[in-house]
Amino acid sequence: MSKRVLTTESGAPVADNQNSATAGVGGPILLQDQHLLEKLARFNRERIPERVVHARGSGAYGHFEVTDDVTGFTSANFLSEVGKKTELFLRFSTVADSLGGADAVRDPRGFAIKFYTEEGNYDLVGNNTPVFFIKDPIKFPDFIHSQKRDPFTGKQEADNVWDFWAHAPEATHQVTWLMGDRGIPASYRHMNGYGSHTYQWTNEQGEAFFVKYHFKTNQGIRSLSAEQGAELAGQDANSHQTDLLQAIERGVNPSWTLYVQVMPAAEAADYRFNPFDLTKVWPHSDYPLQRVGRLVLDRNPDNVFAEVEQAAFSPNNFVPGIGPSPDKMLQGRLFAYADAHRYRLGVNHTQLAVNAPKATEANNYGRDGLMASNAQGRAAKNYEPNSYEGPAETGQALSAPLAVTGHTGTHEAPAHTKDDDFFQAGELFRLMSQDEKSRLVANIAGGLSQVTRDDVIEKNLAHFHAADADYGKRVEEAVRALRED
Repeated sequence: MSKRVLTTESGAPVADNQNSATAGVGGPILLQDQHLLEKLARFNRERIPERVVHARGSGAYGHFEVTDDVTGFTSANFLSEVGKKTELFLRFSTVADSLGGADAVRDPRGFAIKFYTEEGNYDLVGNNTPVFFIKDPIKFPDFIHSQKRDPFTGKQEADNVWDFWAHAPEATHQVTWLMGDRGIPASYRHMNGYGSHTYQWTNEQGEAFFVKYHFKTNQGIRSLSAEQGAELAGQDANSHQTDLLQAIERGVNPSWTLYVQVMPAAEAADYRFNPFDLTKVWPHSDYPLQRVGRLVLDRNPDNVFAEVEQAAFSPNNFVPGIGPSPDKMLQGRLFAYADAHRYRLGVNHTQLAVNAPKATEANNYGRDGLMASNAQGRAAKNYEPNSYEGPAETGQALSAPLAVTGHTGTHEAPAHTKDDDFFQAGELFRLMSQDEKSRLVANIAGGLSQVTRDDVIEKNLAHFHAADADYGKRVEEAVRALRED
């Protein structure tokens, strides 16, 4: 069987792919060597800007199957009947590190899902923790700057990390998660995923509910100690990527069971703490987990760059029956995620194969721009409304409207009867075994003891004391012992 002919980008056959054209034997290279120039120019442009956060990632294709009836809560078509399957793509990631970082590090993990539904793509963007460090998006750039490389030293600095947390008491809950036993998952397969934010579901009758998503791993939770993580990161920086790739290639397809917590919308206003605060969880005793379905990953991407690096998720990609809540962090991300992809990939990134709808098609009046491939017929109009049978609006809202009142301005979140930055962090600490508490304290003290300013250390210690007296006492003693060595 003869090989296919190697060609240039324009399709012309390449005569010699081993030697550049020169002016005589041993002479200088000629500018007219189109094949050489094209190869070098393309090579220079093979990389695109990496994500500022969630840069290092892995992904796989799979499906979601509904196992339980949730039509009383949402009219979303892909959740409309037991047994219904929807194709999806899931991207895992570390948050703070760069594209060249290691997998087995202490960091939250991204858990982003693109459901290719019949009503358009639905993107659910979450993490492997049910909470986050901050509750207002205006602080997000500051938070990430404090966790990334320092502009002067070029490396992550304990002073920056803990100084930000010292001024963000609401971060105490997430810090307790991050520094605890689940801070370094053994693999992407052995961790839970959470929508983290509060979302809105609306049923056929127009009734609104607020929901939180929980994807429970069916492989069981497995995590690494700080020592195990450091050893694995040194042995194989790509450990989580390797594990996911090989598991699916072997046919050991990882899966998660989706549960939701459901709060009738009318109960939100009088709940004992702000239910839209991303730094807090809803106790299961108040809103028990209700099973929805099963997510399975069963196919690896053919090209990591095209399908993982260029995968673009945005939480504003909703479908009928699902919408946003007043969660301020979610509201900020509705803009920021899509805007990041327009910067990285271009305005037409939604036409890339991994991002394009699969069970339906996109019909709108967006035209042109860099790398546009959605050419329309010669008579197609690019405005709406028109008299030429172009796509038209439905007049049907995707979700129930959110009531708003009051004056415009910069407001703190409304105070509920039991809003508190420390109580849930203390609850999490008190749930831990003595061994878990010891490891948590050691992980916190290991970082906090490196801080050079005493006032920053004291502010952080005050947060742990406020969460739980024993928590604060043990961290304080551990930090003191390390600083005296």
